[in-house]
Amino acid sequence: MVKPSDRVYTLSTLRALVLHAQRLARPNRAISASASDALVDLVNALGYVQIDTLQVVNRSHYLTLWARLGAYDPAELDGLVYTPGRRRLYEGWGHAASLIPLDHYRYHRWRTDPQISYNPSFQEWAGKDGNRRLVEETLQRIRSEGGLRVGDFEYRGSKKGVWYDWKPPKIALEALFAWGDLMVAERVNFQRVYELRQRVMPDWVDTKPVDVDVGRRFCLEQAAKGLGICEPRHLTFYAYMRATPARALVKSLREEGVLVEIKGESTNGVQTWLVHRENLTLLERGGDGDLEAERTTFLAPFDSLFWARERDLKLWGFNQLLECYKPADQRVYGYYSMPILHKDRLVGRFDPRLDRQSGVLYLNALYLEAGIEPDEALVSDVAMAMRDFLAWHGAGGLEIEKSEPEDFGGKLMRAL
Repeated sequence: MVKPSDRVYTLSTLRALVLHAQRLARPNRAISASASDALVDLVNALGYVQIDTLQVVNRSHYLTLWARLGAYDPAELDGLVYTPGRRRLYEGWGHAASLIPLDHYRYHRWRTDPQISYNPSFQEWAGKDGNRRLVEETLQRIRSEGGLRVGDFEYRGSKKGVWYDWKPPKIALEALFAWGDLMVAERVNFQRVYELRQRVMPDWVDTKPVDVDVGRRFCLEQAAKGLGICEPRHLTFYAYMRATPARALVKSLREEGVLVEIKGESTNGVQTWLVHRENLTLLERGGDGDLEAERTTFLAPFDSLFWARERDLKLWGFNQLLECYKPADQRVYGYYSMPILHKDRLVGRFDPRLDRQSGVLYLNALYLEAGIEPDEALVSDVAMAMRDFLAWHGAGGLEIEKSEPEDFGGKLMRAL
């Protein structure tokens, strides 16, 4: 067998590896295991599923799992996070605010250190203006009253601070959450209910923290497995980790052969990529032409496929734009533009808007990438994914307000 270091892997091989690592290669309508096991297995494989509050269609964390599994009951996922006796996932800081496997909890304990947590400026805030006392009073109320929402804390002053104009009680709750004193016990109308960690955490979870570098190494390895192929900087993007403490750990992982250098194509020419040694078998299968990506699906703007910054350009020539935080006149594709994956290509995107009252899904705009033709196979596969997407949202109709090219929208509507 040719050594990985002696081969130059094609773009199609690298794309297939990435999509298999991200669980985006399975054919549509493939049979899965039981819903709970399939959901937990998927979150384990990805490491994190990012949570976002936007609800143009179903929320981002639900979409990320739908893209890989097809239609499932979001209540099943909620039960795995919020139902006592069923919890196998939790809300925490992973890649931003994320769902994370409880099996991994101890490897993320380093993130709750107030000095190195996701937002160390909470420490600075707590040291000012009597805020430490507010934090202690907030914690005491939850100890005595049980789980509480932000709205349960009265505040008559003006909003202040640098966190989205949060009022001080909200900052206190988020600080306690970031430091690991509180967990999210449930959500009511998507508002967090904060509760003591001891009352939320199942007894079976190993909560003993590991050494900081052991935890960071775990997160970097998990990032490498989930990415499939990457550059060193991509590991810190995926693991949501500062580059400086990661640098020595990545060097050690390379020296130990955990991360293996390979040569592979990119849209800019041949370059060096990193592969986790556990993905080498998949890589070789791809190199031998025995690794196919067969799924057609739609991806949330916050999908983990795009956490490796600029990798979408190097592997697909596709520029994923997160435009929901831009003014309307600065957007190119739309507020909540969702990329379209067709087999091993990112072929287009659409900007959806679900009217929940009428049950109609509107596509404000639908685009194909330059050079992509809306042939019969593409239209048929996108239509299959769209039927599942509509049914999963309980939508009875689709309206396309703009399509580029124009005939793609017409062909899609006829195929539905």
